Amino acid sequence: MKKIAVVGGVRTPFIKAWTFFDGVSAQRLGALCVHELLCRMNLKPEKIDEVILGCVGEPIDAANVARVVSLMAGIPKDKKAYTVNRNCASGFEAVTSAVEKISLGVDEIVVAGGVESMSNAPLVFSKESAQLFMKLSRARTLWDRLRIMASFRLKHFSPHVALQKALTDPTCGLNMGQTAEVLAKKFGITREEQDTFALASHLKAVQARAILREEIMGVFVAPKYKEMICDDNGPREGQSMEALRKLKPVFEKKIGTVTAGNSSQLTDGACALILMEEEKAEALGYPVLGTIRDYAYAGVEPSEMGIGPVFAIHKVLKRNQMTFKDMDLIEINEAFAAQVLACLKAMASQEFSKKYLGRPEALGEVDENILNVNGGGVALGHPVGVSGARLILTCLKELERRDQQRGLVSLCVGGGQGGAIILERKRQ
Repeated sequence: MKKIAVVGGVRTPFIKAWTFFDGVSAQRLGALCVHELLCRMNLKPEKIDEVILGCVGEPIDAANVARVVSLMAGIPKDKKAYTVNRNCASGFEAVTSAVEKISLGVDEIVVAGGVESMSNAPLVFSKESAQLFMKLSRARTLWDRLRIMASFRLKHFSPHVALQKALTDPTCGLNMGQTAEVLAKKFGITREEQDTFALASHLKAVQARAILREEIMGVFVAPKYKEMICDDNGPREGQSMEALRKLKPVFEKKIGTVTAGNSSQLTDGACALILMEEEKAEALGYPVLGTIRDYAYAGVEPSEMGIGPVFAIHKVLKRNQMTFKDMDLIEINEAFAAQVLACLKAMASQEFSKKYLGRPEALGEVDENILNVNGGGVALGHPVGVSGARLILTCLKELERRDQQRGLVSLCVGGGQGGAIILERKRQ
């Protein structure tokens, strides 16, 4: 595969849903991010061949949100754009799709990333309610309108939260938090272990706040635009085990261990990366943050979707004849503390590797000192269509700071999949 380089990237702050970005649409966030990146790179919009963005909750008023973002960011109308949805790996899918397009010679320069506004997930009515509203809108006489209105019951005015529906897997009937509970039981992960992991995520994210600003752009807050947000607002300065222990289980009220404190937060945000062939980047004088060495996706049991990274990591490491010892940094998206801990236990288990991966030995133990070194989704948040791109950007920036060579980024995917990407950079 040709060496496809990431030459630049930026993201908005990751903001807890229904707070500072409550009044900002996904397309607006995306356009701000893409425009900022082009300005930082001093790259003319007409040089972009295509924009590929991940988005899970596409806005109903911006179909193919990548195209809307592209136009709002000032990229010419004759350029292409499309949106991808691989659930939590949508940001990954945008980047790997760009890699494929550039490798095939279809495109030369691509903007890839993700946008998500979980604050603006709509409320939806039942089919029965929708049919009544439709009949009411078509009624021609006052008598017809009164007759139809008399058919309405209280239940017809109780909408469903689209976000809640979207985070429930239709094939196994479990929401994402319940799948984390499945893994916690299967791998014997205690509440104490999950809260300890969550606390570490917050502590690392708070400590890394200054260096994370290197990848974050400032965004003025609507509607007055007097306040600029420059930091993620998920990491908690005073987070403690005492505070985490007080939280009640969310998904299994009586015997559950997964709480709001050891789960990723619902988040708004956007991230954009510029990709092109490494040779082209060097010819144009752009610094190369790193290259995409290889990537893999894998399918798993939907009720255990959080274990997906294990299978994707196994595939990509095997294909490249590598182990964890070849990696300087590892990022595994923290959808839930239980989910990451389950992955770590599975990868360190010879029994699991033999049974599920067909390996005679364990996939390997991950050195916690190189795992999610700047915190993860539990603290930073998880805007589902964006997180994959954020992981790539965060990892490449940290490799650059440490002058290290190789990183492995991975995440689980709602619906039962996993994704993994190997990143490389030239050491100075």
